[in-house]
Amino acid sequence: MRILILSINYWPEETGIGAFTTYRAEYLASAGHEVTVCTTFPYYPEWKVAAEYRGRLKQDEERNGVRILRSYAYVPGRVTSLKRVAHEASYIAGSFVRAAGAESPDVLLAVSPPLGLGLSAIALARKWGVPFVFDVEDLQPDAAADLGMLPGWAIRVMAGVEKAAYRHAALVSTLTRGMRERIVAKGVQAEKVVLFEPRAEKTLLNMADDDGADFRKRFELGDRFVISHSGNMGVKQGLDVVLEAAHLCRADKSVVFLMVGDGAAKDGIMRRARELGLTNVVFLPLLNAGDFKGLLAASDLCLVTQRRSVSDIVFPSKVVSYLAAGCAVVASVNTGSEVARAIQESGAGVVVEAENAAALHEAICRLRTDHLPARRRAAREYARNRWAEDRVLGFFEQRMANLGAGL
Repeated sequence: MRILILSINYWPEETGIGAFTTYRAEYLASAGHEVTVCTTFPYYPEWKVAAEYRGRLKQDEERNGVRILRSYAYVPGRVTSLKRVAHEASYIAGSFVRAAGAESPDVLLAVSPPLGLGLSAIALARKWGVPFVFDVEDLQPDAAADLGMLPGWAIRVMAGVEKAAYRHAALVSTLTRGMRERIVAKGVQAEKVVLFEPRAEKTLLNMADDDGADFRKRFELGDRFVISHSGNMGVKQGLDVVLEAAHLCRADKSVVFLMVGDGAAKDGIMRRARELGLTNVVFLPLLNAGDFKGLLAASDLCLVTQRRSVSDIVFPSKVVSYLAAGCAVVASVNTGSEVARAIQESGAGVVVEAENAAALHEAICRLRTDHLPARRRAAREYARNRWAEDRVLGFFEQRMANLGAGL
């Protein structure tokens, strides 16, 4: 079966949608399907095109059985709402041209965001007479409204595009139960909305207890209590709460906060840390896969933070990674969110009110005296049961194959 995937993020990006799309595409290829991905040049989460890809309008590659068709997209140096619209529009236009020139697939998968890929999918599906799956990784209209990122008229336009994509898609997929409930509440038939959950990476599930020793030595962490936040540093994460909690911990020299990754808000977060004089906060760049595993193994506690207005519009991939690696977690999130449910159900840690630094600080102090090994075992067991790779990706492949076969 031939499968065409539209996704703005792909390998060699290692976080978020890029990682999701890559392992899904490669799994489909390993199952014997002919897979093509229309994407752009890697830029996320740094918002800077990787040096080896700069200055190009298009490029063709192949990796692990997947054909990769890249097209140019505008990447702003400083991300604003309007510049992000231009960024997404340029990708949508370029990827549409590349996809339209490709061989007709049996099924099409459009990964949102960007939401506008829904319109590309509608047009391409009609051109070829094939079904398409609209894969919702982030509820963009909800996020724009909840975070006040765009004016009302723009949000109404986005809602119209979203409605059209849901109506024309043969299948709508998303990551979590909470996100699925939101989509169904928008009037989409429940039987049309399925869960394509993230996978728990096998190498994380099988990490040894001492895998963090080299990481601690290299970054001179010694025997300090390591609290880490990793991944994208953007508006939704509300990372000021981590700095405020670190400020409350500043007198305790045995505690260090690691802020690992990149994103549109990183410069502002680093500037705020300097203003507060936080010597207990260390910023590290986005890590490669090996160092990321070392970070998780070296961390005593891992943090998930979100703005109060963020509920079930997004599910951070770091949650799956933390639990699969057996990390104890403090989640500063909306208590009704899917993130909160996963942390509570797993027994891996505690959930505190979003944007409440005092509550976050208190939870950190409380868990330092808790029986963390039990938390870690519970985290890994939950990830193994809920997000086992063979089950999650096997279900994904079967649904895609059934759709391509007209079943």
